[in-house]
Amino acid sequence: MPYRTVDVSEYKTVWLFVMFDLPVKTRVERRRYTQFRTKLLVAGFSQLQYSVYARPFVSEEASDACRNSLTREIPTHGHVRLLLVTDRQFAKMRSFFGKKEAPVERPIRQILLF
Repeated sequence: MPYRTVDVSEYKTVWLFVMFDLPVKTRVERRRYTQFRTKLLVAGFSQLQYSVYARPFVSEEASDACRNSLTREIPTHGHVRLLLVTDRQFAKMRSFFGKKEAPVERPIRQILLF
């Protein structure tokens, strides 16, 4: 059975950003930082910059479970922000390496299984 892909509305599709500053002075703090970062990677987030991770979702409702799960995993010390933006807003982002502009991540496509 072949798969079909369809474009999802750029207003409905969202990106969840996780931005954090966690203390890393002690061994225990470094371990908590590593555990939090690992949980992000396991949950499907990609690192955009140091301590900035993002993951696309097909809708805001689809991101709710992930946001709730991450909220429970936030370390007791440090600063964590969760930011939700539409795919249209995400597409307006510009990325630079030095003075050279670089491509940004591609929008997701939904797979239909029927």
